[in-house]
Amino acid sequence: MLSAEIAEQGFAITNGIFSSAEISALEKELQLADLPRSRAGIRHAMRNSAVAKTANHPRLLGIARAVLGIEAVPYRATLFDKSPVSNWLVTWHQDTALPLREKRESAGWGPWSVKDNVIYAHAPAAVLSDVLALRLHLDDSGADNGPLRVLPRTHTLGVLSDENMMALAAEIPAVECLASLGGVLAMRPLLVHASSKSRSERPRRVLHIEYATKIEIAKEMRLAMA
Repeated sequence: MLSAEIAEQGFAITNGIFSSAEISALEKELQLADLPRSRAGIRHAMRNSAVAKTANHPRLLGIARAVLGIEAVPYRATLFDKSPVSNWLVTWHQDTALPLREKRESAGWGPWSVKDNVIYAHAPAAVLSDVLALRLHLDDSGADNGPLRVLPRTHTLGVLSDENMMALAAEIPAVECLASLGGVLAMRPLLVHASSKSRSERPRRVLHIEYATKIEIAKEMRLAMA
């Protein structure tokens, strides 16, 4: 069962969630999107109607709600666009920052920052356990075009220091998350992950959508739609 695999490993891959025709239609809408685009892709893409519609598609909501509960909602989306023109590597890390509607000092939250006029704070592990990311692949993700690599089961270890993550990377065999066009990688934000530079001429575009159990993710802490 998918939810059991995510609970145990911290991630799961399911191919064939969307057809090539559906992905092609989404691509066309993203090309027309009136959103600030960097070489690496599009941040805060939930503002785009096509992205919001995709994030709320029953197939993706079904996965998110099977893991987080029936009230789970999407709140943030990012388009990653790795190609020979825009190529990068990401070292081992966890995703701990959440977009919030306002700044409220609270124990366990912070440091705080602002990105593109959106307030962010690093959240406690207990709060991040109520978050799931679904990475919809707009291209085939192979071993040569910079796929995500993960350290299985590290999502249960809490918020880790850089030193602890590097030590874990030396001990735990990394798994490359290879998915076909239209496939979805579901992952917990505290799962330690990284990616290498692409060695291919093929692009690797991923629409990364984050879901939470509810918008008020903690007392007086409301997620911003980003």
